Amino acid sequence: MTPREAAEYLSVHVRTIYRLAKNGEIPGRKVGGSWRFKKGALDQWLSWREDPLTDGKGYRERVQGSK
Repeated sequence: MTPREAAEYLSVHVRTIYRLAKNGEIPGRKVGGSWRFKKGALDQWLSWREDPLTDGKGYRERVQGSK
């Protein structure tokens, strides 16, 4: 989904989506210079936000550390 669609889905401003994506705080990918988001990845991110790990790592560190 596009940043606008992600913002609508998460009920936040589109600028918030861009900021979170730029900082690696939300799962997303740049495709041809434009951000894209998967609904399933956003759902997982929301679940994590509701029940974060106690290690203090952010989304990016938690995902990369699990590989």
